Amino acid sequence: MLITISGPAGSGKSTVAAALAGSLGYEHVSGGDIFREVADERGLTPLELNRLAETDDEIDRDLDRRQRELSAGAEELVLESRLAGWMAGEHADFRVWLDAPLAVRARRIADREDKPVDLARRETEARSNSEALRYREYYGIDIEDLTIYDLALNTARLSPEAVCEVVLTALEGYDPAGDEGKTPVEGVEYHF
Repeated sequence: MLITISGPAGSGKSTVAAALAGSLGYEHVSGGDIFREVADERGLTPLELNRLAETDDEIDRDLDRRQRELSAGAEELVLESRLAGWMAGEHADFRVWLDAPLAVRARRIADREDKPVDLARRETEARSNSEALRYREYYGIDIEDLTIYDLALNTARLSPEAVCEVVLTALEGYDPAGDEGKTPVEGVEYHF
């Protein structure tokens, strides 16, 4: 089963994806790790790479290519990135979107990266705006369109363990003989 976990920075997707993969005994591929790896390779911060990607579409296409290569042929995989649900296309069995208010996400990022909350908030907002612009421009994706997801969850007041439990409970109700999300939602264009 290919499970995608998507959401903005600080929503808890990396933590939950790792915990979910561990609970299920699945492999975990993180788009954030790939993004940071590319930024490091270029000697840039993630925000600087985002800004550069606004004028160089090959950066996003390279990231997407790397992600697809890492997940190609995997049958038991949790694929996590902002666009995982979109990029996995018809191959995804179950798509999850995690989110939280910007203030909560900025606080989480500030704690994780040991920086002031106001700086984390500004950087997170700038990064989100940059990404939304590129997703729309390069792929025709409106990142705020959640119609492709099987489960959307606000993580603000839930522990990572509780979020993982909610996803596991939803997966228990998954019907592989059902549609499995393979029927495209009207008006949604899949990219893979």
